[in-house]
Amino acid sequence: MKKKTIALLITTIMLMSASCGKAADTNAAGNDGSNAGVEVKSADDDNESINIYVGTSVFDNAMDPVKGFMSAGYPFVNEPLIQVDTNSNYVPCLTTDWEISEDALTYTFNLRDDVKFSDGSDFTAEDVVFTYEEVKKNQANNSKVDLTNLESVTADGDYKVVFKLSECYSPFIDIAAMLQIVPSDAYDSSSFDTMPIGTGAYKVAQYDANQQIILVINDNYRGERPDIEQVNFIKMDQDTAYSNAVSGQLDVVMVSSTYIDEKIEGMSVHKLETMDVRNVSLPTLEPGTMKDSKGEEHKVGNAVTCDKAVRNALAIGINRQQIIDNAFNGEGRPAVNFTDNLPWASTDDYEDNRVDEAKELLENAGWVDTDNDGIREKDGLKCAFEIIAPGNDEDRYKLATALAENAKNLGIEIKVRNDSWDAAVAEENTTPIVWGWGQYSPTVLNSLFSSNKFLEEKYANVSGFTSPECDAAIEKAFKASSLDEAYSAWKEAQAICDAEYPYLYLVNIEHSYFINDKLDIKEDTQIPHPHGHGTPIICNLKDWVLN
Repeated sequence: MKKKTIALLITTIMLMSASCGKAADTNAAGNDGSNAGVEVKSADDDNESINIYVGTSVFDNAMDPVKGFMSAGYPFVNEPLIQVDTNSNYVPCLTTDWEISEDALTYTFNLRDDVKFSDGSDFTAEDVVFTYEEVKKNQANNSKVDLTNLESVTADGDYKVVFKLSECYSPFIDIAAMLQIVPSDAYDSSSFDTMPIGTGAYKVAQYDANQQIILVINDNYRGERPDIEQVNFIKMDQDTAYSNAVSGQLDVVMVSSTYIDEKIEGMSVHKLETMDVRNVSLPTLEPGTMKDSKGEEHKVGNAVTCDKAVRNALAIGINRQQIIDNAFNGEGRPAVNFTDNLPWASTDDYEDNRVDEAKELLENAGWVDTDNDGIREKDGLKCAFEIIAPGNDEDRYKLATALAENAKNLGIEIKVRNDSWDAAVAEENTTPIVWGWGQYSPTVLNSLFSSNKFLEEKYANVSGFTSPECDAAIEKAFKASSLDEAYSAWKEAQAICDAEYPYLYLVNIEHSYFINDKLDIKEDTQIPHPHGHGTPIICNLKDWVLN
């Protein structure tokens, strides 16, 4: 298909652009109250454009990197200093190289000298200094990038930046891959929410809240010009998105496992590798109340999962592959910890489906089915508990339901409840919850395992796991003077925690998308997807080709 230059003025916005030159249905309505279709007309009706549905998280927050937008580092509008490659290693982006001092307190980045922002201004060290200082000054607006340990950031000429830390903090290298740079002269906290200026291959041409984001090529981009002139992000619910894909109006649509066996003319299902793991938190404390550091009282603990024998039996006794087959049509890989495509993740493994061994563990701990109803009991207490599948997430509900069915083989009864995130958070320290975790930074382990996090932050150490040895390993990881040393300590922390089974790891999921057969998303440059509700597929947007 011959490309033509697209005019920057988008003259007519309705609710869904015509995909690959097809007319759009502008009459359908989405279940979220928005229109299901958008017609985008440019001054050049023959331009190459695609319509994509990659979930709704790209619309959930301001597009301002200073406020944490795209902290997983997808560099399509703004770019970070370094980025993750296909092997989950860090490689240059806005830098040529970098070095870390022997005491791990100084990080020096040498910058590219051929970079311009989309407004035509030059990218220099001043922009890096400004971005980091702006985030540090407004840290409350960006919970995803922690600059607490940043003592100073200075420019050494136009193309070198020096970061000084107040103490060793090994995840600082992760921050360099997460925080995207904004221009010091043009930054505006309000306008950047919807119209950021960046150095990436695309720029925002139009932002319609809760409807669509229109990207066009950044003519000042230093690299090879992208093949696709215009990319339209469409916001709708998943069922409506699937219907629009069937009618030929979407070129990419993220789908749940419910749809992966369906057929759409002119489209194919692509299942992409992730580091996205689903697990269930298992509260480790006996039921009671505890106070946080502010003196506020919280209900904690679970009468059944507080018994390590129950947690251990579930971990070794369930059949993960069977659960995946039943819940996700076989999509995904069994997981007993974080995925092995992360350099800091545990590589420890064990066999599951050891039903007899799991039953013996339970019986030795006093859990016996004395009334022959299929459910074990101990001291009059049934071996039964609830699991919350939060957020109206069909996949989490199906996963929890398949787990419940599998656990019956062990004499454990699990009741699944689909509830809101607000309800789940209110019960997170007492009721098991289906969680999704997956990111490049190992700081997620601190959130999950650290004793100091319990009751102090939402979503953090919800199982109430406490271990001075694990806390010490986490501290050692933070203060490590090399990544190898840090990764070793993170693995030590996982080994200590995993031995107590506060989390029941189930599946390393795949992210599935229906993709137009004429669109090549260049899977060879797709990085392993973190947890991202559909968005991670755009990690290599500049490489996509429409044939």
